[in-house]
Amino acid sequence: MTSGRITVMGGGIFGLSIAWELARRGAAVRVVERAAIGAGASGGIVGAMAPHVPDQWNSKKQFQLDSLLLAESWWHQAEVAGGSSAGYARSGRLQPLADDAAIDQARARAAGAQILWAGHADWQVIRATGSPWEPVSPSGWLIHDTLTARLHPRWALACLVAAIRARGGVVDIGADDRDFQGQVLWATGIAGLGELGQGGGVKGQALAVQHPLLAESPQIFADGVHIVPHADGTVAIGSTSERNWSDATTTDNQLDDLHARALALCPALQGAPVVDRWAALRPRSASRAPVLGPWPGRPGHYVANGGFKIGFGMAPRIATIMADLLLDGHDAIPDAFRLGQTTT
Repeated sequence: MTSGRITVMGGGIFGLSIAWELARRGAAVRVVERAAIGAGASGGIVGAMAPHVPDQWNSKKQFQLDSLLLAESWWHQAEVAGGSSAGYARSGRLQPLADDAAIDQARARAAGAQILWAGHADWQVIRATGSPWEPVSPSGWLIHDTLTARLHPRWALACLVAAIRARGGVVDIGADDRDFQGQVLWATGIAGLGELGQGGGVKGQALAVQHPLLAESPQIFADGVHIVPHADGTVAIGSTSERNWSDATTTDNQLDDLHARALALCPALQGAPVVDRWAALRPRSASRAPVLGPWPGRPGHYVANGGFKIGFGMAPRIATIMADLLLDGHDAIPDAFRLGQTTT
């Protein structure tokens, strides 16, 4: 194990999750965040952690499955350490099925889930019951999976900060210290991807409404719309995915359209007041996969970036493999996630 201090640059989900894993294992950790915790995409409001469909399996899907299965215990440890809730719950998800072809495909995937998910979770095709908290389904059938989880992104980041500090780590907010000692982990989002020549940003918008749902109610998903009940009594609706924009942090009519689609999908939300609107850029690598590993040409420097839409779901497993690399020199990064040699 390394005996020196490890500096983590960036206070988003990748930086904080890796810092917590390092601190949990006894490393001396300092997080340096120039602006604010969750200043970029990690400070959003959706927090959906949903699996890939259980077919056409590959290493990325397996990695995400491993991370989703690890998440409950991993977040529980952080909550206990810092005394702060992440708002985590494996609440499951409902998806409407449009027609007979969609039902047949979903049933085939249910058979795949029995093998690929190995009994850790279910993917079932069920009849709609007419419950108010169900999506409108043209066929009268739904997919119900028990693997999908959620957390409140802002609560989760605060939970990690509290856990890091409880283990003796330092979190410096408003700092931009480059006087590094020991190893350095760069998790700096859009700016970091640009410096590496590995990708850029995609704008996302989301909103939250106040609704008297039980926080354990399942998520709803259809046609790119996520509806996510949270422990604070809000329901998050997200998100857009925009390659062109004039202002990365301003919400507009695209979010209004998303809200209207959510109300059509889930009429139970009609009349629920909007309590938050959010927009930011999400770091998207050229491959759409996370970018991990040693920084070429910078000995002792490492990168964890490119969470895009799946950063919170991937975070527990990314934290463990990056801690293995920094502390023990054990490199278990999947080839699909490995940082390339192209730099700028």
